[in-house]
Amino acid sequence: MERVTIDDISLSLAHAVELPLKWIGPEEILQQLLAAWMVIDDKDIPFNPRLIGKPGVGKTTLAYAAAKKLGREVFLFQATMDTRPEDLIVTPVVGPDNRIQYAASSLVTAMLKGGVLILDEGNRMSEKAWASLAPLLDDRRYVESIITGLTIRANRDFRIVVTMNEDSSTFEIPEYIHSRLQPQIYIDFPEADEELLILKENLPFADDAILAYVVNFLQRAHAADELYSVRDGINIARYALKMLKASGGEREEIFPLAVMRILGDEALHYLT
Repeated sequence: MERVTIDDISLSLAHAVELPLKWIGPEEILQQLLAAWMVIDDKDIPFNPRLIGKPGVGKTTLAYAAAKKLGREVFLFQATMDTRPEDLIVTPVVGPDNRIQYAASSLVTAMLKGGVLILDEGNRMSEKAWASLAPLLDDRRYVESIITGLTIRANRDFRIVVTMNEDSSTFEIPEYIHSRLQPQIYIDFPEADEELLILKENLPFADDAILAYVVNFLQRAHAADELYSVRDGINIARYALKMLKASGGEREEIFPLAVMRILGDEALHYLT
């Protein structure tokens, strides 16, 4: 386990993530995110962009692809309504010798190593958790650990991006945090051709007829402003393929059953 020492306090570091994600979408949106992270002068600082869109439209995939394009290590923090300030910064743990040790979060690890932190579903966090990040998100670029008393400064190469879902199970973000999370980049549902490419990337073993059926279903749902995403489409297609393999049934019977099992009866309305 990698460790660093700051002011005589040893911190164990979190691990970077390697994810099987590939961005298949508008190159323009990827460039917008990369531009937000650019530093164009010694006195300049990077933005802290937020990616907004409905669940499953590829916000995390976009963030990961941009970070890998920079050649940086990627760290992921999954925010929840129970996230505490110490979870975001430094957490005390009991070591094998029953002594208290300190674990740096994935965010702090990214700060120290000059990596990229994806703060996933950030608008699930409470204001108390966000308040602990306020000095990191402006030109101060540090966090303070109440647990250890440390002030931890971000490496100049550190970058952060926050993803936010547009759904009802989220908190309002405080205005002083909103002003620190700029620019706002909106990701919409993909067009039919992009959606087909995403399905093919994730299900290379699926036949074209199944994938076309899924795309048609999703596009009809998007037009009605339903929350069904390409992630749902992947699950529908995968389940339909498994049932076809297991039972040898007819596609026309299996596909509606897969839709119903994954999304419920109400989704059948969008089948042709």
